[in-house]
Amino acid sequence: MTVPQAAGPVAFALVALALTGDTSAGAAMILSMTLAQVVGAIPITRLGRGFAPTTFLRLLVVFRTIALGTLALLAHYATPVIWLVAASALAGLVNGAAAGYLRTILNALAPAAKLPRALGIAATLNETTFVLAPVAASGLGTISPVFAVLAIAILGTIPALLLPTVRSEASPDEVHAPDASILSPSILLWLMCAAAGGATVAALEIGAVALALHFGYAPSLAILFTVPLCLASVAGGIWVSIRNRMASRRAVLVQLAIMTSGAILAALQISMIVTVVAAVLIGAVLAPLGTYYSLVLDTLAPPKRRAEVFALLRTANAVGVIVVSAVMTTVSLSTSLITVSCMMASVVIVVGIVSRRP
Repeated sequence: MTVPQAAGPVAFALVALALTGDTSAGAAMILSMTLAQVVGAIPITRLGRGFAPTTFLRLLVVFRTIALGTLALLAHYATPVIWLVAASALAGLVNGAAAGYLRTILNALAPAAKLPRALGIAATLNETTFVLAPVAASGLGTISPVFAVLAIAILGTIPALLLPTVRSEASPDEVHAPDASILSPSILLWLMCAAAGGATVAALEIGAVALALHFGYAPSLAILFTVPLCLASVAGGIWVSIRNRMASRRAVLVQLAIMTSGAILAALQISMIVTVVAAVLIGAVLAPLGTYYSLVLDTLAPPKRRAEVFALLRTANAVGVIVVSAVMTTVSLSTSLITVSCMMASVVIVVGIVSRRP
């Protein structure tokens, strides 16, 4: 499901390079896709209330596939970049809602006792996708950038076709439960944590090339930061899968503190080795924290609006990426990393205060 988002930056950059001789249009396409995801998350999720979750998810993915296919067709005929940006926005419009419904469907497919393990496996596969998909897009792009876009569109469609059909079978208590707000303070707390974590990871990934240059290495050695980050995240997902338990609030606070420590070490830019250690610290707690957010929001979400809350969780990560991207385009890398460190420190303080309350 995440192949188009994972491979998009490389595939779109190659399309832009072929059409304009510059990759900046590819960045504009990714930005429009991400912004559209934020805008469409809640309205589109609400549209699916009258459908079976799997049916609506399939409709969303088919819509995204058509949008990406249109983008490839427009690129093939070398249409103006603005039309490619518009097609990217259409493709991104359903990403948040699709993630929300996919997570809701998991509740019906996995027994409650094994849900942490299922989410750990999902986190591991997600990180693997974000490692392999850009490589695949790069390889396919050498054949044809348009072919690369078509390939990621098809790969992103297959899972929706393979999903078994599930129907919402709410208990009588859930059916008659009040339609409560999805923006309660307890839900907003964990969405804020997810946004801060997304910003921290994005800052390291986006700034990887600049960090390599800062330490006097070739730009290609940016992978010395991104690969350890991804490998540590995969390891964290495996650990969650083996453990198969929801973390305690104290453990979550420790994990947030570890991510904050990694952000601070990266901001200090002491040396290449220390910054790589920072990447490992951030990556190691990424999957455990993501799993906890998903599980705790499952319990906090109004029964009728779980898909909306899960869509907001994906959107919160996207907002973190958007914020840090905007910051890094206006100020230096050092200032950006310091900003992210302050965000994470604020999150730790807030969660610490809330955790001390009865």
